[in-house]
Amino acid sequence: MAKTKPGGVIAAIATAVDETGGPDCSRSVRLARFLLDNGCDGLNVLGTTGEATSFSLVQRKAVMTAYRDAGLPVSRLMVGTGAAALADAVALTKHAAELGYGGALVLPPFYYKGVSDEGLFATIERIIAATAQQPIPVYLYHFPAQSGLPWGIGLLRRLLSAFPGRVAGLKDSSGDMAYARAAAAIASDFSVFPSTEACLIEARQGAFAGCISATANVNADLCARAYHGGDAAALGEAVTIRNLFDGKPLVSGVKALLGHIHADTGWARVLPPLTAFSSADTAAVVAGYGRIRSREVA
Repeated sequence: MAKTKPGGVIAAIATAVDETGGPDCSRSVRLARFLLDNGCDGLNVLGTTGEATSFSLVQRKAVMTAYRDAGLPVSRLMVGTGAAALADAVALTKHAAELGYGGALVLPPFYYKGVSDEGLFATIERIIAATAQQPIPVYLYHFPAQSGLPWGIGLLRRLLSAFPGRVAGLKDSSGDMAYARAAAAIASDFSVFPSTEACLIEARQGAFAGCISATANVNADLCARAYHGGDAAALGEAVTIRNLFDGKPLVSGVKALLGHIHADTGWARVLPPLTAFSSADTAAVVAGYGRIRSREVA
């Protein structure tokens, strides 16, 4: 039986950090269950919000395995497997395939800048060849502001042509909706996920496969009402929650708000080089979140 492709409301789930600086898998699993039970159709594990590049190869594999061992539906999840070293990206992608994840989300190798499309093509070619026995779908992660390397539209067309059935889609964190629409227009079965929930009504109409959003950690129920029910008011509330983080560090901010929502201050921990959300920003975001949520029950 063919696997169902990830789609709909996908949270770029945060990874809990323990007191020693390692991944707190039990906390992370609890959040995953909560999100899947409260609006998320899937999860993106170990992405930017999940601080993947701050964890070691061994730690990333441990987090991936913990999700599977906890009985979470990993076929509904995609997992970040990109790395600066090709051997690490291959190892992580093979591990994801062995565990049964629904997709591998691959950043370009992000240290060297200005590399050619030939180099990026060769990276994906090697990853796909290494996973030929367990052909996990590959999703490309377009975040040039962080990686310094874009997945250009021409390169996307070439990859789809060269690896039909393996290059399954793209997460677009560029904020450039014209790029996202151009990528989505390449092929009807190429799943494009903008990184903002603001696109969900457009996605519902078929333009995109859904969204992969950091703030779906804290507004997934509203996102689900927008995507599955066409509730424009719920979408407005979801976007208003997202806007609470404008001009503030998003990853530490989401984790601070998770600490408030789940009454667990351990969620506020982040790994260097990130720093904890400030007390003033936490108070402002918590107050704004409270006002928005109180309007729902008023």
